[in-house]
Amino acid sequence: MRFVALIVWFITALWGLYMLAVWLIENDATRPGNSASRLPLPVILAHVTFAVSGLVVWVAYLLLDRPALAWVAVGILVAIALLGFTMFARWIPVYRMADDEISVPVAAMAGGAPVAAPEGAAGIGTLHEKPAEGSFPLVIVLAHGVFAVSTVVLVVLTALGVGGS
Repeated sequence: MRFVALIVWFITALWGLYMLAVWLIENDATRPGNSASRLPLPVILAHVTFAVSGLVVWVAYLLLDRPALAWVAVGILVAIALLGFTMFARWIPVYRMADDEISVPVAAMAGGAPVAAPEGAAGIGTLHEKPAEGSFPLVIVLAHGVFAVSTVVLVVLTALGVGGS
């Protein structure tokens, strides 16, 4: 079970790194009309740092077979999970934004609603785009979350001694 936990944790980390790469590419503060990210950089960096540190501790546990290292990994996973859940909660409203509410050239306001500028006409302005995390594929976010929960369960069960050593 301990090596299954390692594989699941590694796959979770790969999907997390994919989302980090998307966020870094899409988070262009210099682009006009770009919305600010709803994921604070310190939270993202802490999540990634804890995830890598926890994975290193888990590998050390596998190599040294010290039960204390398994419990350290569990503690780190708690911090990772709290940060991850925080980011997930902040991502949900971004995901729910309708695509027709964003990136529309605005020509005028009709009854309080923006009216799209005709093709080739200069608009008065542009509504804000989705924040960078709006580009995360839903399947990756869900898979990352499911594998993260699986990682926590496997690591806790291993630390408790379930499944042999």
